[in-house]
Amino acid sequence: MSEKCSSTQFLSHHAKPYLGVIFMQFCSSIMSIITKIALTQGMSQHVLVAYRMVVATSLIAPFAIVLERKTRPKMTLRIFGKIALLGLFEPVIGQNLYFTGLKCSTATFTVAMCNILPALTFLMAWIFRLEKVKIKSMRSQAKILGTIVTAGGAMCMTLLKGPILEFPWKQVRILHNQSETGTHNKEEHITKGALMIAAGCFSWSCFIILQAFLLKSYPAELSLTALICFVSSVEGTILALAIERGNTGIWLLHVDAKLLSVLYGGFVSCTAYFIMGWLMKRKGPVFVSSFNPLSMVIIAILGSFFIAEELFLGRIVGAIVIVIGLYMVLWGRSNDQSPSGLETLC
Repeated sequence: MSEKCSSTQFLSHHAKPYLGVIFMQFCSSIMSIITKIALTQGMSQHVLVAYRMVVATSLIAPFAIVLERKTRPKMTLRIFGKIALLGLFEPVIGQNLYFTGLKCSTATFTVAMCNILPALTFLMAWIFRLEKVKIKSMRSQAKILGTIVTAGGAMCMTLLKGPILEFPWKQVRILHNQSETGTHNKEEHITKGALMIAAGCFSWSCFIILQAFLLKSYPAELSLTALICFVSSVEGTILALAIERGNTGIWLLHVDAKLLSVLYGGFVSCTAYFIMGWLMKRKGPVFVSSFNPLSMVIIAILGSFFIAEELFLGRIVGAIVIVIGLYMVLWGRSNDQSPSGLETLC
């Protein structure tokens, strides 16, 4: 009986990181679809980021205050400065660039492009010595080659088009005429969208690396998440006010997709940052971004069904190349140890 119990605990211990990251990908996939609908209906991506982080702060702060009141490390000016930089990198710069790219393209294209994130994270982790690289080692060569292949796949997705792929199920056109108008114009903006998404992924990689360093000096995941959300809500609001100055109507919300994207997006943001911090201490920064292809599959199905997105063969080929490069990187690091031996049962 004791052997069976210990075996169950062992499986539960090793399954937690995978379940956490898969849950995060499912939530993020649904969020991308809802956000695409809200943006197509005219919502400002800058206002969306500001509102989302206010909601995220409201949701996560009570848990951080209560659950970590005795274990929260002392706050210093240096740590707060790093948190402010974290909030600027991902929720503010990263999400604004990501949503601008999403507005210029499709949800499927945006998420597929985001598969360059693990390669960018690997490069950043290599530079800051968070990832092991031995040039003569086959696994290290796979990491480097996989990064190059991923970049090539991103270029294929941007430049190639090809025939449209038809899905067997009936497409439900929630966006009606707005979707048709967006489809007509999106091709001329696809390159702009790709550049915005790539820049957003770079900012996100900086966030992941800095968060990995910060967790060593401030190892309270809930409190760190709440502080990131709070600081980014202030920074995001200032940015939105500056960009949308004179356009007060853009801040109004009604009971529609815009409100849903704000509320659900806030929930996903605070949940994702907490899970990322929890995973970072146990599996390292590259693992956090290694399940992105799952969201690509989910969004390809949901996007074609709910918002009538078109999938082109050339871009599917580019996405497959990106995934091949991604898993070359993952295979290369499959024998790496978790950072600082922090993989513990929680």
